[in-house]
Amino acid sequence: MSSRTSLSIGSLVLIATMLTGPTRPMAQGTPTFAVQPLASPAAASSGEPRLTIEGDRTFLSWIETSETKDSLKFAERTSSGWSTPLPIVSGTNLMVNAADVPSVHLLANGTLVAQWLQEHGADPEAYDLQLSRSADGGRTWTPPSSPHHDGTASQHGFASLFPVPGGGFGVIWLDGRSGGDMALRATSYGPDGKQLPETEIDARVCECCQTAVAVTAEGPLAVFRDRSAVEIRDVYASRLVAGRWSVPALVHRDGWKITGCPVNGPAVSASGRDVAVAWFAAPATPGHAFVSFSQDAGRTFGAPVRLDDKAAVGRVQVALLPGGVAAVVSWIDFTDGRSQFRVRRVERSGARGPAATIAEGIGTQYPRMVTRRDELVFAWAENTRGTTRVRTARAPIPIAPANAK
Repeated sequence: MSSRTSLSIGSLVLIATMLTGPTRPMAQGTPTFAVQPLASPAAASSGEPRLTIEGDRTFLSWIETSETKDSLKFAERTSSGWSTPLPIVSGTNLMVNAADVPSVHLLANGTLVAQWLQEHGADPEAYDLQLSRSADGGRTWTPPSSPHHDGTASQHGFASLFPVPGGGFGVIWLDGRSGGDMALRATSYGPDGKQLPETEIDARVCECCQTAVAVTAEGPLAVFRDRSAVEIRDVYASRLVAGRWSVPALVHRDGWKITGCPVNGPAVSASGRDVAVAWFAAPATPGHAFVSFSQDAGRTFGAPVRLDDKAAVGRVQVALLPGGVAAVVSWIDFTDGRSQFRVRRVERSGARGPAATIAEGIGTQYPRMVTRRDELVFAWAENTRGTTRVRTARAPIPIAPANAK
């Protein structure tokens, strides 16, 4: 059985904490987040949560661990809570890692696709990305297969799946087949499951930062942390246009030089040609979390808006709101020696709403957030008396007042 990375999670906070942003606060009277607990479908000894959304349908996946095996499960958000959990895969060779977690995605034709990691031999640093599909709502799954076919005992992970026209899907992942630099690679599948050739997006990227993809009106947009020859690790974006990934372009020049991977990737959300990208950077101490907006499908981005008020650990999530003029962004804050899972609404103009605390004592974990209709859904792992369990909560999306700028 795989060992889970160390977890340190605190309790749910049901009363939002009001903070005044250092720059461009919203007008008085902006409603805060009314956070409400949502009974989790995950059992005890669970972790590695991930939320995905397609249309109005939201899915939560996680890993449950017993003395003999690890099991990947999922459930769907319903009007009354979460559906009955369904298993996807179980075994003793699943790679369980709090930073690089599985996910379940719904395609336009109703097919579900799951991705997870599986150990590759005895080398703890070698693992393979696995994909499986379900045409019956998750009751049965196809035999797993890998999108990479190099056969090397190396790292393949930090995957992001996304839909492609015609009912198929694409996937990007970090690939260590060269034995040296980690590359960002991609491929896609048709609705029949047939795979197209692999391609390389970037030959040298940060070796263990999460990737993210959102679909704009002009096609998929991938964001990731690059790695220059002099160890500058800023966030870049690449667009899939006419079947080819564009040359990666800088989202913002932070100039963060670091000789090791911070395990702190960006997040992206899109609606039409509007895009929001969130990320963490620490070119100086302390580090901060940011969000930036694009109105041209990710070709260019505006000035970043800082999310935290004092210091941040990062671990960002972002959800663009209808109309593209605002986004809800979450991050791990670090203030007065405490880590907190926080969220706030940010306008494209730079105005910020009050922040809310969803959970405390998050430490190095990676909480999740998506928007579903008029609500936000949150997921994180909580450690109570040595037992880890996935928790969930919800909150109505706060509406900015008419005079917010």
